Amino acid sequence: MLLRLLAVALSFCVSLSIRAESPHAATIESTLASDGDRIRQLAFDGDKKSYFASAKNASASDHFTFTLDKPLVVRSIQVLTGRPDGSQKLTAAALEISTDGERFEELATFRAGAAAGKPKDEKIRAVRIQLKKDLKHPLVVREIVLDADPALAVFKHPVEFTVDASDAPEMKEWAEKSARICERWYDRINDELKSPRFQPTRRVRMTIKKMKGVAYTSGTDIVGSAAFFKDHPDDFGAMIHETVHVVQSYRVPGNPGWLVEGVADYVRFFKYEPGKIGPLNPRIVRHDGSYRMSAAFLAYLTEKYDKELVRKLNKMMREGEYKKEVFQKLTGKPLDKLGEEWKATLKR
Repeated sequence: MLLRLLAVALSFCVSLSIRAESPHAATIESTLASDGDRIRQLAFDGDKKSYFASAKNASASDHFTFTLDKPLVVRSIQVLTGRPDGSQKLTAAALEISTDGERFEELATFRAGAAAGKPKDEKIRAVRIQLKKDLKHPLVVREIVLDADPALAVFKHPVEFTVDASDAPEMKEWAEKSARICERWYDRINDELKSPRFQPTRRVRMTIKKMKGVAYTSGTDIVGSAAFFKDHPDDFGAMIHETVHVVQSYRVPGNPGWLVEGVADYVRFFKYEPGKIGPLNPRIVRHDGSYRMSAAFLAYLTEKYDKELVRKLNKMMREGEYKKEVFQKLTGKPLDKLGEEWKATLKR
């Protein structure tokens, strides 16, 4: 049965790989640090009342860049700046576009805080706000509006990962790349683990330092091992796993560790990188074996009994309502029987 489940995962790998690479298909970067929760992604959240604001006054050397993972046909671009009260609108700046993300050309200039233009028939890779002179106020970007084909989803749960690699500066580039991947996947993870009234954090700190192990998460702080990721530079899935822990946001004690880690690895191996979970040994596998074992168990239950099972379990753990008896309610069978049933399928 496990082979069948993995085959199913692999059969969808081509379609899912598009989402795995770029569920939002864009990142936003700037030379300017954000002012508290006025983070970069607020400039592309579909809400003109929210906005990005820099922590300090902007200079002529600063920029704000919206980069697509893949070049797209963009029919029109509009950028609005300034706070909702009309202050701090941008004037001395250019709206620039790039077909390769490196070489930019001016599309329009800002007037009264806004700029708009229609690119030629070429595909666009990046859009940049480039200042032309020092400002006496922070840079404030209210909204970027792109009419693109295919359409781009705005950030439903804006987030910003800040990176600290001061203990291992040689890993800073890797950490920044990892942070951007986790930012792009943040909405998808929140969709997988959504529950009523839950408001995910907007700021996550990712630290890479010299330590043993792989990674751990405490609240909204993710810490990774410089040595491990130096030896495993392609293992961004480990940081997706830690980002799931941030989103889980379990504040009530008593949740079983095997299920907490199983949910995190379920999102990693059955959503982010399907088909990469690897083989499981039927002789030693346990439903409560944690990590990959428990992830595969949850995938089996999801496939056979309830497509919403992981989301429901997460809600219960998030709200302090989890008891192992919930498996009986969700599937009609007790947890131990489900574990035996799943393990038996692995021996076929």
